Amino acid sequence: MDRIADILNSICREAFSDAGYDPAYGKAGVSNRPDLCEYQCNGAMALAKTAHKAPLIIAEEITERLKAYPQFSKVEAVRPGFINMDLDKAFLSSYLADMDRDERLGLPLPEEPETIIVDYGGANVAKPLHIGHLRSAIIGESVKRIGRAMGHHMIGDVHLGDWGLQMGLIIEELRDRGMEDFTLSDLEEIYPAASARSKEKDESGQLTPEAAAFRDRALEATAALQNGDPQCRKVWEHIMELSLADLRRNYDSLGVSFELWKGESDAQKYIPDMIADMESRGIAYESEGALVVDIAEEGDSREYPPCLIRKSDGASLYATTDLATMVEREQLYHPDAYIYIADLRQSLHYLSFFRVARKAGIVSPSEKLTFLGFGTMNGKDGKPFKTREGGVMRLSALIEEINEKVFERIRQTRTTDEISDEEAESIARTVGLAALKYGDLSNQASKDYIFDIDRFTSFEGNTGPYILYTIVRIGSILEKYESSGREPQTDPKELLVAAMEAADSGKSLALSLSRYQEVIASAWEETAPHKICQYIYEISNEFNSFYHDVKILSEQDERKQESYIALLRLTRRVLKSCIDMLGFEAPDRM
Repeated sequence: MDRIADILNSICREAFSDAGYDPAYGKAGVSNRPDLCEYQCNGAMALAKTAHKAPLIIAEEITERLKAYPQFSKVEAVRPGFINMDLDKAFLSSYLADMDRDERLGLPLPEEPETIIVDYGGANVAKPLHIGHLRSAIIGESVKRIGRAMGHHMIGDVHLGDWGLQMGLIIEELRDRGMEDFTLSDLEEIYPAASARSKEKDESGQLTPEAAAFRDRALEATAALQNGDPQCRKVWEHIMELSLADLRRNYDSLGVSFELWKGESDAQKYIPDMIADMESRGIAYESEGALVVDIAEEGDSREYPPCLIRKSDGASLYATTDLATMVEREQLYHPDAYIYIADLRQSLHYLSFFRVARKAGIVSPSEKLTFLGFGTMNGKDGKPFKTREGGVMRLSALIEEINEKVFERIRQTRTTDEISDEEAESIARTVGLAALKYGDLSNQASKDYIFDIDRFTSFEGNTGPYILYTIVRIGSILEKYESSGREPQTDPKELLVAAMEAADSGKSLALSLSRYQEVIASAWEETAPHKICQYIYEISNEFNSFYHDVKILSEQDERKQESYIALLRLTRRVLKSCIDMLGFEAPDRM
């Protein structure tokens, strides 16, 4: 199904061509002055200098041709050369009817679906998830879902940190404590203690002899693990068993899932051959005992240091593991593109290893490598979000705090006679997750934002609960209508005309619904979930205006009523489709 923008652009190009002008100037866009018109074409002004005519004269020529098209109810040329257009209600109704009949709401499938790996999560094992993991998980899940909605084969990978120094620190701490068996609770205390122990400094700021000795032992244990030491491997396997179960529970509570649960350890076997290949081809070379790859390219506006592939002591780095992981993914999944989601402050790391991957031929020139860097989540003081005690908040604690806040709001509006505590708690979990995810995703990913639990959990304004409340309100109206057993009798292609004629808000809502394909495609092309948030907030506002402008269930004119109901059904479908892409769902009632 063609996007409505493509239909209008095609008509405008045809009109410009018929008038003897370059059709490239015939491009229509949504008007930024909805009080004046619905769509606008500014091509006449851009063309004026080339055509040696006043832009208004050109606009009037084009307008006369556009008036012949039934897709428009009004076309006019206005100074200094704008072409203003309103869509015909019958055309819009027919377009939305076609969209409603399609199980994909008119979203076309790609001619050649791509296999795309989304790298998000990035949690370290042996540590509980904290709010630092929140944005990567939420944004990554949404990007994956949008890509899937666009018809691509999306593969999400958690990419665990399970092979670095933290393992050696834990192994040595367990050894010193004489602990052969341990629980997840033990690990949550052991790793911070071991980490702090390895960083103890004296008055001069140098590591104490005890800390240096412990760190050296941890490095040796890490190397032993990576070289297959049976005892270290046994401890590592138990750590993995405990950590993975906990991580799965936490990600499940966040509504985040992964197709792959791989970690740095899975990539280790690819490192030796990868490095040997880069050395043999002269791509990697030694510098002060370390192995590096130059990444500078002609046209760079700044100098970039070489990418460090192997330290002078033979240890691997994040770039090494990320490159080896890419080697594994190429061999196992043959992806067409990659999307990496991480803190914006890691931009240089991703630029470096992307360039090495291309230089070494790990990925083909046609494969798209995208880094989506996100900003920080800050408290009301503008500083990185902390607990009241000043520590890093666990993700489970944050979710619980939001759920409690939503539960309080539900209890303020509903008595226990209306909703039991058990049902209210279930609703609070659903709404709380929407509050958390929408609060994050409604911001452009690269921007920092203020985490305001009171605002995010409000049932009014640009929030997740407001969106859900709109969906629930629509569902309640439809349920009451359908319980009467009535079904629309009007031709579907004409069904929405009465709703658009009944109120300006009806046509505004219909116009927004018609842009569904365009919005989703734009959100995908720009890796921008916030565009979907903007869209559903717009739709929710327009629906609620329509709800207040007309009497839906008490309408006596059956043709009008069935038109209202058809508009509501499509609105709910669009909203539910969008929130699914954002990674949350609506309860049956609130």
